[in-house]
Amino acid sequence: QVQLVESGGGLVQAGGSLRLACTASGRTFSNPAMGWFRQAPGKEREFVATISRNGAYTRYTDSVKGRFTISRDGAANTAYLQMNSLKPEDTAVYYCAAKYGGNWPEVEFSGYDYWGQGTQVTVSS
Repeated sequence: QVQLVESGGGLVQAGGSLRLACTASGRTFSNPAMGWFRQAPGKEREFVATISRNGAYTRYTDSVKGRFTISRDGAANTAYLQMNSLKPEDTAVYYCAAKYGGNWPEVEFSGYDYWGQGTQVTVSS
């Protein structure tokens, strides 16, 4: 079993930055691929970014390319999402997810094995 805990959300003005963290505990003897998703009110959960098991490869949804950066610290069992130049449309609950095995990149939330509880990001205009 794996537990994922997100942190770092909050309220920020448009153009500002936030750094989300996702710390894994439990089954941490093998590195999973990690992903970040988000869900705005009244909308479906959508893919944001993913990073491969070894951290060498990343993939982003078009709307965040050039603004968001996903990274990981294997020793700390933590994945990060650095979010710069934030826009009001980035407002959502952000979830991290872990995927053991299977193909990468995975952009469907159903393809992940474990999820965090989510952290709210609110960008004011």
